[in-house]
Amino acid sequence: MIQNNQELEATLTRIRHFQKQIEKLRQIETNPKNYRLSVSGFLAEIDRMNLEIREYLSIHPSELTGQVAEAST
Repeated sequence: MIQNNQELEATLTRIRHFQKQIEKLRQIETNPKNYRLSVSGFLAEIDRMNLEIREYLSIHPSELTGQVAEAST
């Protein structure tokens, strides 16, 4: 789980990187089946990271310190 704004920014950067990889594959891959196989892992990882971002943003900052402490025990 994302625990602070620095991790949030790193996750957003990683998502943008994966999106650019997918954009590049859309341009160079000529076979639709190969394209889907190539991007499926990127898309799954983007979905997972977006869920982490959603969880992080749904928690008020004052609640984060309590959850971090609970997660480490």
